[in-house]
Amino acid sequence: MSAHCCSTGNATGHASKPDEATDLLRGPDDLAECPVMPGSMVVKADAERAGLFRDHDGQRYWFCCAACGPLFDADPERYAMA
Repeated sequence: MSAHCCSTGNATGHASKPDEATDLLRGPDDLAECPVMPGSMVVKADAERAGLFRDHDGQRYWFCCAACGPLFDADPERYAMA
């Protein structure tokens, strides 16, 4: 899988990516960085509605797209350290 597992659009299987105006309205607790695609910020509530998250060792990780979940599942320790 390439480093570009996700498109930049909000297609099916993608969590919303906050835009600049949205960032001003949300607190840091509302957003998360995808551990598989560093730099891809995710709205936690949207990712949870889409099932784009995993719980590992008592911590929740949110993903920017459906392709990131299986990558995380294959090597959670690698991505949990990110």
